[in-house]
Amino acid sequence: MSEKIKKDAYSADSIQALEGMEHVRMRPSMYIGDVGTRGLHHLVYEVVDNSIDEAMGGYCDKIDIVINEDNSVSVKDNGRGIPVGIHKKEGVSALEVVMTKIGAGGKFDKDSYKVSGGLHGVGVSVVNALSIKLVATVYREGKIWQQEYSQGKVKYPIKTIGDSDTSGTEVTFKADDTIFQTEIDFNYNTLAARLRELSYLNQGITITITDKRNKDDEGNFIFEKFYSEEGLKEFIRYLDATREQLTSNIISMEGEKNGIPVEVAMVYNTSYTENLHSYVNNINTHEGGTHLSGFRRGLTHTLKKYAENSGMLSKLKFDIAGDDFREGLTAIISVKVAEPQFEGQTKTKLGNRDVSSAVSQAVSEMLTNYLEENPDDAKIIVQKVILAAQARHAATKAREMVQRKTVMSGGGLPGKLSDCAWSDPDKCEIFLVEGDSAGGTAKQGRDRNFQAILPLRGKILNVEKAMQHKVFENEEIKSMYTALGVTIGTEEDPRALNLEKLRYKKIVIMCDADVDGSHIATLILTFFFRYMRELVENGNIYIAAPPLYLVKKGAKKEYAWNDADRDVIVKKFGGGTIQRYKGLGEMNAEQLWDTTMNPEFRTMRQVNIENGTEADRVFSMLMGDDVPPRREFIEKHAIYANIDI
Repeated sequence: MSEKIKKDAYSADSIQALEGMEHVRMRPSMYIGDVGTRGLHHLVYEVVDNSIDEAMGGYCDKIDIVINEDNSVSVKDNGRGIPVGIHKKEGVSALEVVMTKIGAGGKFDKDSYKVSGGLHGVGVSVVNALSIKLVATVYREGKIWQQEYSQGKVKYPIKTIGDSDTSGTEVTFKADDTIFQTEIDFNYNTLAARLRELSYLNQGITITITDKRNKDDEGNFIFEKFYSEEGLKEFIRYLDATREQLTSNIISMEGEKNGIPVEVAMVYNTSYTENLHSYVNNINTHEGGTHLSGFRRGLTHTLKKYAENSGMLSKLKFDIAGDDFREGLTAIISVKVAEPQFEGQTKTKLGNRDVSSAVSQAVSEMLTNYLEENPDDAKIIVQKVILAAQARHAATKAREMVQRKTVMSGGGLPGKLSDCAWSDPDKCEIFLVEGDSAGGTAKQGRDRNFQAILPLRGKILNVEKAMQHKVFENEEIKSMYTALGVTIGTEEDPRALNLEKLRYKKIVIMCDADVDGSHIATLILTFFFRYMRELVENGNIYIAAPPLYLVKKGAKKEYAWNDADRDVIVKKFGGGTIQRYKGLGEMNAEQLWDTTMNPEFRTMRQVNIENGTEADRVFSMLMGDDVPPRREFIEKHAIYANIDI
């Protein structure tokens, strides 16, 4: 059989049923991560992944996603359409096999898909199992085929509902609210960020998203279209839009090494942070893996060799470290692997050993050519590396001072920390409080058994614009390191975080409910994201939500957290007096405990990273020097109470 015929051999017999899915509804977190907001949105990604696989195979170039008014979601592509013929082994249509058998699909047939997205190949069948209703419509073989399901069970045999001169698949599903521990309400920005990312990773595909729940100022449904001609180069420009580039060109390559497709794009900027984003088959591998280690090795080896040959390192009195080559670097590494092996805590760390050498070779060749062809840029990059090495040398001394003051090294706790009586980190929480006044009130109102208070004076350093040694020299930041009990830095990675002695598993940022308070909270969040990201990823960081108003009428009183709540209470009371809290210090200890610190009644927002690349962009934009995009972002998102990262 010729290679062409084999490539197109996507028929009913290509579908392989690996196992049943009866326990999906009983153990949904095993398949989608959790039954909260993240798991809910993962349902959309699973359906979209099927269409992306068609696109990666060269059979699809348009994918449309619609959030319907009832919070159901429709995903439609112009691919080949899921096969509808009778599956020999199962005795039903291949569509029914795909929709009702976990692990069934063309992804397991190498003749149908060379590579595919999705971590475990569970696919659309899991979406079906966790949906109260799912309708699959297939445009194939000149007809329109349809089948409906509920909670994974077939409602009726596949049927034809008309003729069609196009091909493709459309899946509309409504998530089952008895499964999820959150309201079935899809976040448009979360979905749009992932679809934008997919468009950059798969250039030449048009992806649209429509939100039929909301309209713009002109009365049209909210709509965005994503399309990229240059792929990762455009992705870099998007991520680094608010940073100042050191060179005018983006260094990039696209090719195949050892049979593995590799794409890389990178650029140096004037920041002091390293921003590396890696992908395997469109999956964001935020734990890294062999492809990321290959990139680092290729980058370090090639740049160091060039710098040594140029003679620019001759006056440096200490060695250049691998970390120095990545300061101020934004890079994206994307590989396509036929059989990826994932490991790590969240199964997003690539383990395939052969990928490391493939990426290392690709990066080495790309950089060697670029440096030789662009000597001026090469000189600028090497100078940046030398400055980074000098800053690292200074940061090492500053970091050692922080370490000497930590609990582990016997330096004692910060004097202004009011610690709690209990010592079990799982039961203890610390409040990072804005100002000494609010800190004093919080100390009086807290439960001393499990609640610690650390007042922070004024606005902490903006780490987005500060060199490492300045960060470690900052008194407020040193106090946070010491109070939390973590250690930082190894020979391999100066920013590596050791959380073994973390003293509190719940870290709560508690600031005033005003503009200054929001700014301070964002500064603290930026610090955690850049220097203690593991705490954010592990779900240790929270933001307290103090009330804005107290409404009183006679003996009745209620707190309101926003203007809408206030108006409802006033209407319920038939009037009343309204007290506006300008800051935490205006509350007495009892009020602060009742509204903001009491675990039984308080409202806190857990900080999660839904999309690492988008979080990187947002922090850079909010805390950088470029004002217009920051103003535009604030104007667009000011009405939202939640912090979506």
